[in-house]
Amino acid sequence: MAALLLDGAAATRETSPAMINNIKFVTIPVRDQKRALDFYTEKLGFTIITDQPFNGKQRWIELRIPKAETRVTLFTPEGQEGRVGSFTGVSFDCDDVEQTYRELSAKGVPFDAPPKKEPWGVFATFKDSEGNSFVLSASKG
Repeated sequence: MAALLLDGAAATRETSPAMINNIKFVTIPVRDQKRALDFYTEKLGFTIITDQPFNGKQRWIELRIPKAETRVTLFTPEGQEGRVGSFTGVSFDCDDVEQTYRELSAKGVPFDAPPKKEPWGVFATFKDSEGNSFVLSASKG
């Protein structure tokens, strides 16, 4: 019988290589790659890993979130332009939602509302330069 870990994952008695190790990158659909790149590097503090030509229409832009393994790409697959400006389902983790909200708001990042406290934690929803919506939350208390 598998043991249930605190994070809800089942531990098996056998040790075998994981089929999936982590999420390498999350793609954020954008209309204007330069505008989006400025937003993510200047306002959110992400760093550029790769910025190179992809095809005649777009560049492949891959960013790193400081201290995180998961990367972010600013790229819209052909035929997926309708995804730009929608709810992404991506939640960014931070240590202090209210402090991060104040800092990002001061840099001009638009939030739907101030942070809201729920029984499960504090969160706030913000938009990037392209109108995509994200959740900002804290994994601790």
